[in-house]
Amino acid sequence: MAVLAGSASAFFLVALDVATAWREAYRWMVWLLPLAGFAVGWIYLRVGRSVEAGNNLLIDEIHDPRNVVPLRLAPLILISTVVSHLFGASVGREGTAVQMGGALADQLTHVFRLRREDRSLVLMAGISAGFASVFGTPLAGAVFGLEVLFVGRMRVSAIFPCMLAALLADHVTRWWGVGHTQFASGALGGPDGPLLLALAAIVAAGIVFGLVGRAFAAATHGLAAWMKQRFAYAPMRPLVGGVVIALAVAVLGATTAGIDPHRYLGLGIGPMVEAFRAPLDWWDWLAKFVFTVGALGSGFKGGEVTPLFYIGATLGNALAPLLQQPVTLLAAIGFVAVFAGAANTPLACTVMAMELFGPEIGPYAALACATAFMFSGQSGIYRAQRREPAA
Repeated sequence: MAVLAGSASAFFLVALDVATAWREAYRWMVWLLPLAGFAVGWIYLRVGRSVEAGNNLLIDEIHDPRNVVPLRLAPLILISTVVSHLFGASVGREGTAVQMGGALADQLTHVFRLRREDRSLVLMAGISAGFASVFGTPLAGAVFGLEVLFVGRMRVSAIFPCMLAALLADHVTRWWGVGHTQFASGALGGPDGPLLLALAAIVAAGIVFGLVGRAFAAATHGLAAWMKQRFAYAPMRPLVGGVVIALAVAVLGATTAGIDPHRYLGLGIGPMVEAFRAPLDWWDWLAKFVFTVGALGSGFKGGEVTPLFYIGATLGNALAPLLQQPVTLLAAIGFVAVFAGAANTPLACTVMAMELFGPEIGPYAALACATAFMFSGQSGIYRAQRREPAA
């Protein structure tokens, strides 16, 4: 399963790089975003209704294993995500990797005739493998597969399969020669000023990160519900959303001096890297927030996590001078803390911070992620997360 998930992520990351390069070279392609959205919506309407729930489908099957996840989930989410990025939708990549990992893993149910409880463990391991291999963070991937199912609880019996799958899948992706983005170079260092004042600043930032993560989840779910009420025919939703996004890009590009709206499309790796190096415009995080909510809420396929990284890093960049803390440190903390609040996964995000930015950031990232988790509420981006204790 790790070989399948790691290889799928490697192919996916290469395809994303190609799609992103094409979109940046031919910026007029954003005008085709409505047609791309309609095409993806029509394909899902025809052959993908049973797998449209995506991540939530996997989580539901782990909680209550019934039917093997259809294999077509993997190619459908792969193709639709690459198409979304090719034409400029602001979506991520975690959802795609997790869904591919889970769908491919569940096919082993037939091969090995897995029992109900074993199938649940394999699905969790598939989620861990997908997350770990697409971000290059095996420890965070393992913890994510354990933590995402229940708010505030973990299934201890799954630690070994999730850890093994995450480590192997990450190595498989790297074996294919596919690397991962380095966001910060060198040691980040600690906070500035007296320790208690610095910790208070990190807590204050964590509160903001948690509230933004909560607002993101609520806005995405709210827009999706509104679009379903207004447009009963599913392919119309991404078509309308694509029109609005393309027009917004045209208007911002034509009337606002100093703003390049294309920096808010796709993954946004460039602006994220910039957030660790120098002060950015304060509205960068807000613009990415709006473009991502518009894309996901109208039905474009992809993930939420990388846009949340972008939002968190640029928001931390904007908060740094206000809280009198280093830009690099707050960008790194925001990178993981907004996601921690939106996904209710503070432990996985703390581990991810240490894997990406070094162990020294661990205590500060843990404090910010825990604070964000407290202030984000229990309703996050994954509807299928359980909030009651496991049976």
